[in-house]
Amino acid sequence: MKKPQSVIEIFLQPGELWFGDEQTRIRTILGSCVAVTLWHPGRRIGGMCHYMLPSRGGPRGAKPLDGRYGDEALEMLLKEMRAKQGQPVEFEAKLFGGGYMFNRHGCHGKDCAGQIQDRNISASLELMTRHGFKVKAQHLGGHGHRQVIFDIWSGHVWMKHTPLPAAESVQAGNDRRTHSSIGLSK
Repeated sequence: MKKPQSVIEIFLQPGELWFGDEQTRIRTILGSCVAVTLWHPGRRIGGMCHYMLPSRGGPRGAKPLDGRYGDEALEMLLKEMRAKQGQPVEFEAKLFGGGYMFNRHGCHGKDCAGQIQDRNISASLELMTRHGFKVKAQHLGGHGHRQVIFDIWSGHVWMKHTPLPAAESVQAGNDRRTHSSIGLSK
């Protein structure tokens, strides 16, 4: 589909999300965080979240949903989707991020920066399965940061991965990266 004459440009900071229509382009930059894009090919609606951690780690209680946490960010997207009478099975999901941002030598403990991204990646995959989304593409793990651009009018997602040279040599054998720059079409 052609780019609309009038486009709403949205830039997501960590913890933010957006759900919109075919006149929307959503961008973000990721390190160890994960972004999930959801797109309905027939209705040309969709959204993206940029979460920092898999979950709050305890009961939420009466606290409002918080987009910094993967489980809550997805719940917020689901609310937007259902408000538009959409169901997860109708949407295509694409997952990005979870990059190693630091050299892992000397990193110990469950909250080590070298493990946050692993937990974010696992959470994204588990959430997609739990809610019945079809994962059409993913670019997870590796070293460095990613720039992600999602055009809701077409479902196209462009992602540029920029590796960190010092970290790249440390984990080259375990790198899940598939390309430096890819365009993921509908």
